[in-house]
Amino acid sequence: MPAKTPAGPAFRVLGLDPGLRHTGWGVVDVRGNRLTYVADGAVHTDEALSLAERLVQIHDGLAAVIGEWSPEEAAVEETFVNVNPASTLKLGMARGVVMLVPARAGLHVSEYPASLVKKSVVGSGQAGKDQVQAMVRRLLPGAVAATADAADALAIAICHAHHAQTRRKLGGVMAGAAR
Repeated sequence: MPAKTPAGPAFRVLGLDPGLRHTGWGVVDVRGNRLTYVADGAVHTDEALSLAERLVQIHDGLAAVIGEWSPEEAAVEETFVNVNPASTLKLGMARGVVMLVPARAGLHVSEYPASLVKKSVVGSGQAGKDQVQAMVRRLLPGAVAATADAADALAIAICHAHHAQTRRKLGGVMAGAAR
């Protein structure tokens, strides 16, 4: 008897962890409740360059990731407010590029607060980075998660996969009820 495969069509998610120095990315395939690791990495910018040139590096790096891995949806971590307003502003600019690139590629972009990402992956919105990285590796066997930024991006992709599945199910129920 053949093994039962998870129901539902597969889709590919690109998780993004915005940063001006390092923008993490992670790609996960989703079929039903099954997640499969695809790839991860980080786009690194050259601190010797101007802010505008670094934003171009983020843009070009993420455009290459989208071109190579062909995700269908993207998820971005919401920005937290820093004590330093200048740092917060620069991070906001990087986040704008991180959201723009997949949107320009035609992907639906969802946003999630860090506490929801942690709760979705670890079970606690107060989990530490070590706990998140350990659970990412457990939930995605074979995941490289070469940097903390890449692990965070994979966690964002996992969070999106769980919430997107719920939205799809609710959408189907609501569509059926409307008939």
